[in-house]
Amino acid sequence: MRSLRLATSAALPYALSVLLAGPALADMSTAVRSDAYPVKGLDQPAEILIDHWGIAHIYAKSNRDALFLQGYNAARDRLWQIDLWRKRGLGRLAESFGDDFAERDRAARLFLFRGDMDKEWVSYGPNAKSFAEAFVAGVNAYVSEVQAGSKPLPIEFSLSGSKPEIWGPEDVVRIRSHGLTRNVSSEVKRALVTCKADIDADRLRSKLEPEWKPEVPQGLDPCIIPADVLKDYDWATDSVDFSPPKKKAELYDPQPFLDKADGAVDNIGSNNWVVAPARTATGRPILANDPHRAHSAPSLRYMVHLNSPDMSVVGAGEPALPGISIGHNGTIAFGLTIFNVDQEDLYVYQTNPDNPNQYKYKDGWEDMTTVEETIAVRDGEPRKVSLKFTRHGPVVKTDDENHRAFAVRSVWMEPGTSAYFGSSDYMTARNWNEFLTAMNRFYAPSENQVYADTQGNIGWVAAP
Repeated sequence: MRSLRLATSAALPYALSVLLAGPALADMSTAVRSDAYPVKGLDQPAEILIDHWGIAHIYAKSNRDALFLQGYNAARDRLWQIDLWRKRGLGRLAESFGDDFAERDRAARLFLFRGDMDKEWVSYGPNAKSFAEAFVAGVNAYVSEVQAGSKPLPIEFSLSGSKPEIWGPEDVVRIRSHGLTRNVSSEVKRALVTCKADIDADRLRSKLEPEWKPEVPQGLDPCIIPADVLKDYDWATDSVDFSPPKKKAELYDPQPFLDKADGAVDNIGSNNWVVAPARTATGRPILANDPHRAHSAPSLRYMVHLNSPDMSVVGAGEPALPGISIGHNGTIAFGLTIFNVDQEDLYVYQTNPDNPNQYKYKDGWEDMTTVEETIAVRDGEPRKVSLKFTRHGPVVKTDDENHRAFAVRSVWMEPGTSAYFGSSDYMTARNWNEFLTAMNRFYAPSENQVYADTQGNIGWVAAP
């Protein structure tokens, strides 16, 4: 087990790092290593123990320092991953990787949260903003050390000729495009099937549960919906691909989207369950959680153990988010899997023949909101883009010839819907009532949440 004792630069001139090997770990450890260094921004001396599985156990004298060190350690372990997550989500890839990513950046910016940040922070509960600020301060402390040359630059940055960037707390929550919502693509496919046959034929493609008879909205011709209507949505939500650049005409092909089976993520069997103490041999509840997600290197999960006088939580979260979303805190345990809910819609508008920036709403014409932004481009000229929005969401495609516009409405546009960040509230709950209060503020992604506590209580809640 490796132990990193970290100090503020003001409190001590150094921090101590020791590699400890107990009897049970002796065969796994061959050396003892100690380091000493300050960490700027840490309020009080703290310690990180790295066990033989590589999991960090963080011991701090305050919640703030525990979350600070979570961010610091996540950057130490996963800097390329979380920096790329941020650049992708904020639409800042072209600045690091060149013009081939400018269109992706434009698409990503369509799906950023642009609402009131005060309402946004309040939506997650009382600790959301302070947790995010502490976590980001820790990330930035490590990034600053890398920029200063006191910590090594990960090889991915050297290979790509890029550099890690400094974060803002709002970056943690404004990015929505990594969340799982999914159903707008199914709605588009339903329209394409209906155009080719009829809406009943779509039952062969996708079974609706619970049973439901869909209808074509009055006045809508499903055949006017282009196959590539979700190009911007797909670019905004897809993972970053560093394959050799393609010709612009080949940058987007809707066929893989059309061929992809619906529910592929769910069909691999994500599950969880909880057993009451009356049904176990130990007389204690048992909770199991198996949220199947695609394998990746590095993983989309990141395990950590956070300890302070007011908090002790251990489990898995996302590398770029503070806290954990799956695990326990010594009093309660919690686990999640996907719960399918309709959280997206495709809107089809009639546009004004005399003014394509106006769309029909109720009995009149309404102006689209236009946001002008500049995308910085590595080794190229900055690109100016116009992002258009209706009252329902970002405009992803226009058809001037037929006077139509298409927009995606998503929960992402509402306060409190940054994926998994609601766990910053429920991970410190001490009982079912506190957990349920926090879950009533959890909006994205939609989840089955199971619960157990040391008093023998178990529970389940669908969120939202």
